[in-house]
Amino acid sequence: MTDHDKATRRILLHRTLWRWHFYAGLFCVPFVLILAITGAIYLFKPQVNAWLDQPYAHVALSGPAASPEAQALAAVGSIPAGRLKAYQLPDAPDQAVQVLVSAKGEDTRVWVHPQTLQVLKAVPEKGRFMQVVHDIHGELLMGKTGSILVELAGSWALIMVLTGLYLWWPRGAQGLAGVVYPRLGRGGRLFWRDIHAVTGVWISSLALFLLLTALPWTQVWGQAFKEVRRMAVPAAVPADWPTAGNRAQPEDLHAEHRGMKGMANHDHLMPGQYAALNLIVPQAQTLNLAYPALVSPPGKRAKTWTAKSDSQDRPLREEYRFTARGERISHDGFADKPLLDRVVSVGVAAHEGQLFGLPNQLLGVIAALGMSTLSVSGVVMWWKRRPESRLGAPETLDARPLSIGLGLLALAFAVFLPVMGISLAIVILLDRLVFPFIPGLRTWLGLAKA
Repeated sequence: MTDHDKATRRILLHRTLWRWHFYAGLFCVPFVLILAITGAIYLFKPQVNAWLDQPYAHVALSGPAASPEAQALAAVGSIPAGRLKAYQLPDAPDQAVQVLVSAKGEDTRVWVHPQTLQVLKAVPEKGRFMQVVHDIHGELLMGKTGSILVELAGSWALIMVLTGLYLWWPRGAQGLAGVVYPRLGRGGRLFWRDIHAVTGVWISSLALFLLLTALPWTQVWGQAFKEVRRMAVPAAVPADWPTAGNRAQPEDLHAEHRGMKGMANHDHLMPGQYAALNLIVPQAQTLNLAYPALVSPPGKRAKTWTAKSDSQDRPLREEYRFTARGERISHDGFADKPLLDRVVSVGVAAHEGQLFGLPNQLLGVIAALGMSTLSVSGVVMWWKRRPESRLGAPETLDARPLSIGLGLLALAFAVFLPVMGISLAIVILLDRLVFPFIPGLRTWLGLAKA
């Protein structure tokens, strides 16, 4: 192969990846902005919930608190056809007790005065502010359809970041200006190009980490991953992370998804059976479970009571099982989980900003701001360079097919990211079967002549 051929191949590769980067970015921008904003808010879920619950953090007491049994019965009795889902251990004696009550397939969080048993507040779990933020972030409030759209956007965002790194890679650059720091005084398109490229390279590792650690939650990739997990660890306990749009799955039920693992399909307790709380709650309060700690009644499959931490810092999670007589039966901690589950749990905790406290949250904010900056600067660059009556995508130089190496790489990504692969197949079919018969559309899209 001559030097001319090699140079031609490099130019064609650069133009091809530039086009992929352009189209991926154009599709992803609105989703990235939504995910960045909601993700940045959700990073501070503990602080936001504590602020919203501040009126119930310290209530006036004039005597000893009522029993956990009485508190739970007061909460359950306030909801028609209610069942006890979980009793959350209060942080202090004068804190209102939070009780999760299930009725007609919906969970309601009830705040009960610990002494007077007055119901101070009741809010459907799906209506809590941070739950709404979570549902926008994970599924755009559209259920499975929204979760697939988010997965599609996340998959193409991975392609966008990787192709962006290739396009940024310095080739014959003189100095570090425009490579690792922007040339702020140049103005115009060069300014926005530098802001886009330099921001991209600095936050690319954070962006890739967040995109990859989000995959176990997704609808298609997440379900496929759980099937692989079942084959790899057949004796493992149910997965401790949910997949978007599948809140009803017993193994996926979690506090952030209107349920908790091991708390689904509860038997209806008779009033006298709530007395078990009087024996279990005091023991659970001595176990130093990471907040929030929940005591839940037996389910149809598991006939034991459980006391567990539902902390977002998942390595801190523990679960104890008790009989109705308050006898401790077993204990499971982070070290007892399969290695695969521990890896995913660490990734999930870091993704949510809870693995190592405030620095973790701040890194998440930096990533969100960086992704937002990439989106805005990319749109500005496109708007400034777009020609009239055309989309403004980098034009193809010829109709030459992809090289074998690039084709195999694209196939590998399509297999690893099936939702992206399906969308790519649809685009290829449109390019082969539809676009050739619409010359004006090919010109608008900047495609080579058929």
